Order: sequence, then structure tokens, then C-alpha cells
Amino acid sequence: MDGVRIWVVEDDPEWRGMVVEELEYHGASVRGIESAEALYRDLAVDRCDILVLDVGLPGEDGLSATGHLRRMDGMGIVLVTGRSGTADMAQGLSLGADVYLPKPLELPVLVAALHSLHRRMTRPAPAVTPAGNDPVRDGAAAWSLRADGWDLYAPNGGMLTLTAAERGFLRELFSVPGKAVDREQLIAAITDQPWDFDPHRLEVLVHRLRTRVRNAAGVALPVRALRGIGYMLLSERAEAAD
Repeated sequence: MDGVRIWVVEDDPEWRGMVVEELEYHGASVRGIESAEALYRDLAVDRCDILVLDVGLPGEDGLSATGHLRRMDGMGIVLVTGRSGTADMAQGLSLGADVYLPKPLELPVLVAALHSLHRRMTRPAPAVTPAGNDPVRDGAAAWSLRADGWDLYAPNGGMLTLTAAERGFLRELFSVPGKAVDREQLIAAITDQPWDFDPHRLEVLVHRLRTRVRNAAGVALPVRALRGIGYMLLSERAEAAD
């Protein structure tokens, strides 16, 4: 975690101090923040790599802040909350969180989750922009991943900054355009603990990604679900057939 910039947004000063101290012990550059409003002020002049965000904040809560932040920044977001139900987890992930951790939370679990997320975020990206006769094209312009896989560009020039999970998912599809990628491979690309990953979260991620692409670029993401198999980045031929 050496040098990783982590901001901890938590209104409980005692817990916030414990988290900051623990992360600093592991080498991270940490900042403690007491509210979403204070977070926005800091983001106006600085940025972090990963945000640890409590859901039950005074003023604007963590879920609302997650939705706002995901539209404007590509940082990793870890939600920490006492709401451990499936519906709450689905809401947090659909709003753009990369990791959802229920309380009570042990510090080693938080550190491990942050380390795993940072590893996924910094994993070298393959060459992912289709070229030549590769099929993910619309006229002269192709769908492409840029900025080391963090930015998705649509054929019309629209752009979306991706979350770490979305980046991992799309990198797998862009590496083999027009071919099926099975669910297990996709899950392994977005988490270092695939055995502890609820497969329904993949469906939530794809639904959220499609919605975010349409809102940002005004066009549909050319990704098809293949029942019982996984997903595929559609070819121009397949898009035309659709």
C-alpha cells in the first residue's frame, strides 16, 4: 500500500482515527474526512486513489455521494456500512461502489479489500483498442478503451470514466471482440476472491454499466449477455443484425 492515496470519510472520529492509523501503518498516504461536504471541498483542489466512504454520514449520505462521485471521477470507492442486506449491497454497487463491506468490520479485512482493489486498479492493461478488420466498429470510429483502460470511448466521441470493476470487465471483452467470455473469467477479472463473489453482482455491474454508458454517450453499449455462458462484445455484423 506504499504511497496509495486513501481518503477515509467517516463521521465517527474514534473509528476514523483507527482506520487512518492502520492504513498509515501499511504505508498508505491517508486523509481523514468527516463528511461528504468536506470531501467535495477537498476534491476541488486534490484527489485520491481510493475512497473509503461510510454510508451513514450526516448531511449527504454515502450512497448519494457515491452516485455523484461516480459520474465525475474514476477513483476506487469502498462503501462501509451497517446495512448488510442484499438489496442494500445491490444499491451500493449499482450506484458505482467497487467494494461493499458490512459492519462490524475488522481492520485486517478492510486492509485486504483495499489492497485487492488497488491491485486490480493498477494491473497493466493489454492493448484493447480494436483495429483493422476487428469487428467492434461503427463506420470509421471504433469503441475503444483509453487512458490505460480507464476511459471508454463510444463511436460518437462520448466518453465514460470506468470503475475498477467495469475496467476489468471490459478489458476482458475488448481483448477478444466478437467472442464469448465466460462468467468465471469475467469474475476473476474484477475480483481477487472469485470464490467469494456473488454471481448476481456481475449482472448488477453490467446493468449499471449499460445505464452509465447510455447516460454519458447517448448510445447503447454493444455487450450481449449469453445465457448460461457469459458476455460478448458485439461485432459490427452482429450489431447490424440486432
